[in-house]
Amino acid sequence: MHSARDRIEYEPWLEELSEIADRLELSTEARSCAADLFLADVPDSDRSKQAVLAASVYAGSLVAGDGRTQSAVADAADVSRLSIQSRWKDLLESAGLEPPRW
Repeated sequence: MHSARDRIEYEPWLEELSEIADRLELSTEARSCAADLFLADVPDSDRSKQAVLAASVYAGSLVAGDGRTQSAVADAADVSRLSIQSRWKDLLESAGLEPPRW
């Protein structure tokens, strides 16, 4: 679980998450799931944060039943689809959720 301190420390990243979610017209539930996933597993490297943020948005949209394609999220977040593809399942598993097995 994350603290209020985490929200303050990562506020610029959460604002970026909100902007990505706006571009994708995500539901409030998807946004909340994405923020929780991101805050639960924020990487130390700033370079990795954008990719984890995008993967969090993708995974959060799936959990909330407001799914978007990896390509759509990648475009909205300005990352490669591969960045999302290689991270989203681990984010869900780290949060104690089981990724879908399509």
